[in-house]
Amino acid sequence: MTDKENKERQIQEIQILEQNLHNLLLQKQAFQMEISETQAAKKEIKSSEDVFKVIGQLMIKAEKEKVKEELLNKEKLLDLRIKSIEKQETSLAEKLDSLRKEVF
Repeated sequence: MTDKENKERQIQEIQILEQNLHNLLLQKQAFQMEISETQAAKKEIKSSEDVFKVIGQLMIKAEKEKVKEELLNKEKLLDLRIKSIEKQETSLAEKLDSLRKEVF
């Protein structure tokens, strides 16, 4: 493989890594929005006597404590996903930085 071909391959790899990093950031942003919605729902439940849950196209009355627990579990799961994405993000960013230094 010539030096030029090697550089072209590395540039393509940089573009792929940048796209992957962008996709991770979009996922992270979506999960952060979900956490915000979940936290808002938890706050709303505190001041409500009756709690309703949307299932499909129906809104049904639900047990307040069960909904609280579901929201808490959802928040924990989303937090774990965000932390996982952040680890991937760090790893990709390091690879990208290293490859950029090599190429440019």
